[in-house]
Amino acid sequence: MLPPSRRDFVSLTVSESGSYTNSKQWCRQSCWRKWKRLSRLQRSLILFTLMLLLVCGIATSPTLIRHWRGENGYDGKQPFVVNLKNEYRSILPELPSEKKDYHRRGPPALQNHLQTKTNVSGLLGVENHGLDLKNADKGSEGGKPINSWRGAVIEEEHASDTDTKDTEIQDDPASIALAESRLEAVREAFRHAWKGYKNFAWGHDELKPISNSYGEWFGLGLTLIDALDTMWILGLKEEFAEARQWVAKELSFDKNVDVNLFESTIRILGGLLSTYHLTGDSLFLEKAKDIGSRLMPAFSTASKIPYSDVNIGKGTAHSPQWTSDSTVAEVTSIQLEFRDLSRLTGDPKYKLAVMEVMKRVHKLDGKQDGLVPMFINTNNGLFTHQGIYTLGARADSYYEYLLKQWIQGDKTEKELLDDYLQAVEGVKKNLLKKSTPSGLTFVGELSHGHFSPKMDHLVCFLPGTLALGAHYGLPTDHMELAKQLIETCYQMYAQMETGLSPEIAHFNTHEGSTQDVDVKIADRHNLLRPETVESLFYLYRFTKDKKYQQWGWEILQNFNKYTRVCERGMKQFHCHLEKRYLHLLCPTSMTLTHCGVDSLRSQLLMPNVHLDG
Repeated sequence: MLPPSRRDFVSLTVSESGSYTNSKQWCRQSCWRKWKRLSRLQRSLILFTLMLLLVCGIATSPTLIRHWRGENGYDGKQPFVVNLKNEYRSILPELPSEKKDYHRRGPPALQNHLQTKTNVSGLLGVENHGLDLKNADKGSEGGKPINSWRGAVIEEEHASDTDTKDTEIQDDPASIALAESRLEAVREAFRHAWKGYKNFAWGHDELKPISNSYGEWFGLGLTLIDALDTMWILGLKEEFAEARQWVAKELSFDKNVDVNLFESTIRILGGLLSTYHLTGDSLFLEKAKDIGSRLMPAFSTASKIPYSDVNIGKGTAHSPQWTSDSTVAEVTSIQLEFRDLSRLTGDPKYKLAVMEVMKRVHKLDGKQDGLVPMFINTNNGLFTHQGIYTLGARADSYYEYLLKQWIQGDKTEKELLDDYLQAVEGVKKNLLKKSTPSGLTFVGELSHGHFSPKMDHLVCFLPGTLALGAHYGLPTDHMELAKQLIETCYQMYAQMETGLSPEIAHFNTHEGSTQDVDVKIADRHNLLRPETVESLFYLYRFTKDKKYQQWGWEILQNFNKYTRVCERGMKQFHCHLEKRYLHLLCPTSMTLTHCGVDSLRSQLLMPNVHLDG
């Protein structure tokens, strides 16, 4: 229906009295006479006002230009970065048939970046893979409507002076060149590691870089799947295309093999889902649905606490041979992925299964001020080995997933929030201490009432989680605690000779101590864990304080310096004896044994947290 017509003229009635004339000369004379009639003070004020308006216009024009660029997508000149935006939306979007309007999947700025710089068919080397960004503008995916992508990243709602100053620095040519050089350093480090995997472990679970061989956990290409989203974000088109082809032609879950529920969920299911969110390629959603369905037998227990192991070929599940216990972290750190699978497929069974676990844990006895024990029995559903409370191994991600599920569910699930807030207070009351002599704030452990100043590197997830909660309206003192803890996590790196953190640190609390951190011989190794880097990512995005960015860069340089394995034929002085590399943007280790779910992936599975830019 056409809009009602409107007149494109104005009717004006003018009195005929007087000697009105429309000549330009008369207008000029009239204006000049009026100007001459003004006093000197009046004319000075008018001129001053005009000059002030001119200066303000010149000063604000760069900001307006940047604002226009931000609304109209990535311009190809700024370095590609990831932002977090605060948007509150529902966890479950409308079904495709019910949706009135469709949007492209994935971060808006990422889409614009890819649309202007890459052609998807060229990216994949084929014409039709359900990855048509041209049609994605119209809300289609291989000719079919797609769900709008609802994920999140973090940006202040109102620009502060700090934000404006930070933006001006970003526009500085030297700053842009520095950022681009660091981005390229990250890409180069990834390419180095990926080359080793491709040459010596292609299609296998993990690379053994010293021996140029490979190892298997489940025989499902864990490293390849785990790195898909990283390659897409880094813009590595050729590497991504090769990996996608392997997923399409070689990846099969119809195997008589036992897999660990937790590891398979965070690496395979999470990797496939996050790649689907970024690309919109239905191949990855179909594979995610396949593995998700094959993992469901793990939940067939009387207690509703899942078994740890599943045979994805036979459809059977069981506990480990040596125990009927599972770790609390494992059974409560699979919810983001299964909930997201329900959202994307429209099948509630995945979400119902994992949320039943959270309901059972919420009601259990044996907690201390919101802190949970490390083990839970799959037969009776009760906590075991009670009395030991830690935010390290076997319990860590329980606390992280409480908050992220609450955000994922549009902040409507009160039990999750209550459990999280109570746990934070429990940490403050029971586990928080300061070291000597520097007064670093650290999180220790409680064992049957006795405090231990032992802090795992795994605990360094906490600063980022606290900052994320504060951003979503939780108490502001959470952000202050986050800043104190990220300083400690950084010092766990900076105070070591190599600049790399040990697996476990013991903090000195006695007066007269000369150093804050002691490291026992058994803990003097680094397992390429991503927790500190992820927390630095959050703190930088929320505070705009560049020191967090610089700390992350230092960590990357030290990983490159001390853990990078030489290629065969290289002279030794060209390459330090190293094990592997952890890249800065999206940590994905070739040796997967000790790596956690990376920052960007967990955000991709939280529909209210949008990756922008």
